[in-house]
Amino acid sequence: MNEDLDRFKRQLTAHLDWFSERGRKVRFWWRDDDAIEPTPDLERLLTLANSHQVEVAMAVIPKDATQALADRLQDERYAVVLQHGWQHRNFQDKSKGEKAAELGSRRNLDDLLPQLRDGKARLDDLFGQRFVPAVVPPWNRIAPAVIRALPDLGLTGLSTFTWMHFPRDLSGLTQVQSHVDIIKWKKQRRFIGWESARLRFDLQLARRRTNPQEPLGILSHHMAHDEGCYEFLDAFLSIAAHHPGAEWPHVADLFRGK
Repeated sequence: MNEDLDRFKRQLTAHLDWFSERGRKVRFWWRDDDAIEPTPDLERLLTLANSHQVEVAMAVIPKDATQALADRLQDERYAVVLQHGWQHRNFQDKSKGEKAAELGSRRNLDDLLPQLRDGKARLDDLFGQRFVPAVVPPWNRIAPAVIRALPDLGLTGLSTFTWMHFPRDLSGLTQVQSHVDIIKWKKQRRFIGWESARLRFDLQLARRRTNPQEPLGILSHHMAHDEGCYEFLDAFLSIAAHHPGAEWPHVADLFRGK
């Protein structure tokens, strides 16, 4: 066995044993971004979710979402849909060093908010009760003015990456974060590696000892996976989806603040 993989599994198990021995559980959830249509990689993702009986919250791009995706997910017990902006297009100014964002500071709200409203309506039509009205901003970036407008659009959830940047008690909005991105994006796009995964989970699980109510979010992008990403998901879920020190609340319940 790969020594780094073995070390990752031992440490993950030890953390979850700590919670179980105290009658406590780590709350996990899984978000996967950029879905638009059925693909072989989507099939592998759904196979993992079904094999380990955990929900995968798929952030779907409304403008490009297909009826074929809706048909494919129709009978999937463990597939949930979130709203991934409207079109996954960057509107920031790269020449000024601004990081990519669709829902960022350069958008005119009179243009942007109708797009988000249309995106919600489209996902409602395509996915029905499978759709949870929560926004996942492309590139995980969103301007404060856009956040404040979400509840009036009927979008009552928000998910970005790592630490919360906005108040938990923002009226009408529940934020549920992702924390561990399994892909290394710069230079050669690939799985982050077992040692990096071990260190990231060590940090997050240590935090849960004093902050047990915050769900720990795993972030994947099935259309960008290499084999290492799938190996990680299977190894991680083989432990975390079945350990008495872990639980996987329904995604809809998390975004209701439960």
